[in-house]
Amino acid sequence: MKVSDLFKYRQPEIRALHLTWIAFYICFFVWFNMAPLATSMLKSANWLTADDLRLFAIANVALTIPARILVGMALDKWGPRRVFSVLMVTMAVPAITFAMGDSRVQLLISRLVLSSIGASFVVGIHMTAMWFKPKDIGFAEGFYAGWGNFGSAAAAMSLPAIALHAFGGDDGWRYAITTTALIMAAYGVFYWFAITDGPAGTVQHKPRRVAAMEVSSWGDMFKLIIWTIPMVGVLSVLVWRIEKMGYIGASWAWACHGVIVLVVLYQIVQILRVNVPILRKGVPEDDKYPFNSVVALNSTYFANFGAELAVVSMLPMFFELTWGLSATTAGIIAASFAFVNLLARPIGGLVSDRFGNRRFVMLAYMLGIALGFLLMGLMGSSWPLFIAVVITIFCSVFVQGAEGATFGIIPSIKRRITGQISGMAGAYGNVGAVFYLTLYTFVTPSQFFLIIATGALLSFVICFFWLKEPEGAFAEEYFVSSVDLAIAEQAAVGK
Repeated sequence: MKVSDLFKYRQPEIRALHLTWIAFYICFFVWFNMAPLATSMLKSANWLTADDLRLFAIANVALTIPARILVGMALDKWGPRRVFSVLMVTMAVPAITFAMGDSRVQLLISRLVLSSIGASFVVGIHMTAMWFKPKDIGFAEGFYAGWGNFGSAAAAMSLPAIALHAFGGDDGWRYAITTTALIMAAYGVFYWFAITDGPAGTVQHKPRRVAAMEVSSWGDMFKLIIWTIPMVGVLSVLVWRIEKMGYIGASWAWACHGVIVLVVLYQIVQILRVNVPILRKGVPEDDKYPFNSVVALNSTYFANFGAELAVVSMLPMFFELTWGLSATTAGIIAASFAFVNLLARPIGGLVSDRFGNRRFVMLAYMLGIALGFLLMGLMGSSWPLFIAVVITIFCSVFVQGAEGATFGIIPSIKRRITGQISGMAGAYGNVGAVFYLTLYTFVTPSQFFLIIATGALLSFVICFFWLKEPEGAFAEEYFVSSVDLAIAEQAAVGK
């Protein structure tokens, strides 16, 4: 696939790509519409504090974790067109509720529910994988995600001006957020009728059961259980933080922790119910896949997308307070971190396609992230603002490129469960965001950046030992196993 192909809108796959990245762009715009308006909210609502907004920032990525798991399952069952449309329409409700919020609890709960919109990323990844061949998937996924992720940068650059000048007054931020929610709902309806799940005649290879991911060995099942626990268990960190800030009492906190434990146990039971019968029967050699690669990519997305979500949530205020800038100026400068999504993430996918070794590209990007955040950790008010912006952009190039490289690999691991693998890796991006943002409440910005650099370095080590170059990563078509064919035949007979 060439860059020039992106302008061939008459081709069905190119049209699908553009329709899908626009949907993701709108979702990201709504998802991160709070960070650039944080100071406006503090000025408008004197009952809010900076600590409240930090908590809202954590809540803003919390439920994305279970949402991406559930959406990954829904994708394999109902397809991305239906899931994307329903998600966009329903998530407009908590967005409007947040905009009209008049209490700390209402803002917290609505922001928590709205965080589910982050699962939109997984939907578009699945849709794009259905339209493009393995040899082109890196660039296609990178372009989709890069231009979609730009929604957060667009929000940072435009929302302060819209709130202050288009609407004005103390409630300008409320009307700005409401407008974004209504646009998202309208596009969700449009998307339902504008696209299909893959080209005409596409055979969708679905898993035997969507309740849990299928694995290839008993050891892999044990690893899946271990890596499932943090995806839901990390929500206990949010509950603990909410309790410490006085939003809920100890009894409610313990009740929430209990629910989280029950959800984790339920997930473990589902893993056993799905995989024990399969493993007892035996997995054919042509149907096995390396689960260690899934673990490695979970770690990369924890370290790159988790870092992006955390940094995007705090960067506007960091620039505003460190260099004494206005909210609008700080928002525009901070947007530089997400702005490079337009090029860096597609380039990451393109490099993964063209280099001929997706594993090596992944390793190189993770090292670049570690170096970039190390430099950001050294920044301070004594540094020239221009140098700080250059370093921020440099770091972002590696962060976004690594995200593109991650999803240049995922569709080639196991076609039948692409939705679930995408959902798990995507969820770990939000686990990283919750982890990093929680630590941010206890450390300085410089220490925060250094912690993220350490996370990227650890991910590099995991990838070095566990990530395998996927077979058929540059083929014309995705590999179809004997089990895939049997499932498709059973589905055809059933119809």
